[in-house]
Amino acid sequence: MRALWSIFRVIVQDQRTAMLRGAVLSVVVLAMGAALLGLSGWFITAAAAAGLAGTGAVFDVFRPSATVRFLALGRAAARYGERMLTHDATLRALESLRLRVLASHLAAPYPRMIKARGAQALNRLTADIDALDGVPLRLVLPMLAGLAVLGVALVMLWILVAPEVALWVVGGYLFGAATIFGWMARVTIPLSRRAEVAAQAFRTRLIDMIRGRRDLAVFGRLVAQNDAVQEAEQRRLGQRRQLDLAERRAGAALVMLASVVAAGALGIGLALAGSGQIEPAFAALGFFAALALAETLAPLRRAVSDLGRMADAARRVGRDLADPAPKGDTPRAPSNAGGLHVNGLTLLRSGTRAPLVHDISVAIRAGETVAITGASGSGKSTLLLAIAGLHAIEAGEILLGSQDVRDWSEADLRSHLTLLPQRSALMAGTAAEALRLASPAEDARLWEVLAAVKLDAVVAAKGGLSMRIGARGEGISGGEARRLALARALLRAPKVLLLDEPTEGLDDPTARAVLQGIRTILPDAAILIAAHRGAETEFADRLIALDGSWRALGTAPLKPTNMV
Repeated sequence: MRALWSIFRVIVQDQRTAMLRGAVLSVVVLAMGAALLGLSGWFITAAAAAGLAGTGAVFDVFRPSATVRFLALGRAAARYGERMLTHDATLRALESLRLRVLASHLAAPYPRMIKARGAQALNRLTADIDALDGVPLRLVLPMLAGLAVLGVALVMLWILVAPEVALWVVGGYLFGAATIFGWMARVTIPLSRRAEVAAQAFRTRLIDMIRGRRDLAVFGRLVAQNDAVQEAEQRRLGQRRQLDLAERRAGAALVMLASVVAAGALGIGLALAGSGQIEPAFAALGFFAALALAETLAPLRRAVSDLGRMADAARRVGRDLADPAPKGDTPRAPSNAGGLHVNGLTLLRSGTRAPLVHDISVAIRAGETVAITGASGSGKSTLLLAIAGLHAIEAGEILLGSQDVRDWSEADLRSHLTLLPQRSALMAGTAAEALRLASPAEDARLWEVLAAVKLDAVVAAKGGLSMRIGARGEGISGGEARRLALARALLRAPKVLLLDEPTEGLDDPTARAVLQGIRTILPDAAILIAAHRGAETEFADRLIALDGSWRALGTAPLKPTNMV
């Protein structure tokens, strides 16, 4: 419940005025409903008694009937206003919440970000947020409004009818509702959690099947994946059927509770009327008010049915909303800050305390190219991530210019340094749109970076900058996708460029031409390459070799004139 209450506070803080007005109208709707039925019962009984007593001609029928009409029309108007206010406020608050969750994903630490699957992130932004609309609409506001109306009913029945009737009606509903909803929660919480797990498994498997349909077909797993999707959906439907059954049983129990409470109120009222303590019309008022107060419980049935789903969604969204540790305000690095200095750097393997890179030091001047070599898993990619501020530093320091990378603001760091990782994403769109993710450059500049990576002729032959690219780079080869991502990195014009196997998928002549194009377009940049092939090591001014024990073996000069 703590997670649910936290989410409700977030929603209220976002839409405080509308939620407050909606809550007031919720109380008004319930109170007017109870008053309407109670007054109607009293009016009918009092009018009948006046007729039997022969005083019907002088009985005032106008004010009670006018009040009944006012309550009926007012209740309808209040219900409309309450739905408009609370639903609109909830949808607006969930829109803001969705943006905050998305922002938290974008600001997440790099290790967490790369572990997230697209389908799972999509579920967080859709299913989890959608589940939370029930927190204000079906749980908290109805519960608070119901308790408020029961409190008012206790006072009014105590005054107008009798304390015995008031205590029976309100106490019966409170005790009965606690019993029914407590039983229902024990049954439905695990069911709704399992149903949501199955629903998310269905969505994840379906998205994975759509995205990976070619590979699944090639390896003969498409039918098996389809069966897995259908199995998850059947599990979800089975859980929903059990939930619906439990909800119907709870509904039947609430109807029985209303009948028992109303019958008890009628019995107590008749006994009191028979003894002359109250008038029969007020006994009828207590009976009909008891029937009307059953409406205070009805909205909670659906909420309890989805309680497990809402609670799990609230916990997950609550974790996503946890703000990353803020960086203190730091001075902007000088615009001429250049070069890279790594001093005594030690890095740990992600998620462990095992050292991956130990006590490595290197300096790269502006305009110099250094290549890192080593076996797979020796720490080349992790070293680049650390320099880019995307991997925690265990010991040592990384200086860009004269300032530690950890002290740079995010915006300044990204404008000064660019990393091309091993795998770069290309979204569906045009070639120009893919490039302009890095910078809103003019067409001439786009063609310039495409020429640098020897991709201009390919793009021109396929329709120019309006060439369409499918999701994940579909429609172009792996080498073309790699060069397009590299051209996008060059468009940033960084002072420090980090390249992780930049010529992967290219033949040697093209690789050499691309590397020369990089240096031509960024003549003054400090370039650090995680190299795995001869074309990359031959292009470098110096080498840094990492052996299998994850320590720097030293540097091998290729061009002595460029050594530090």
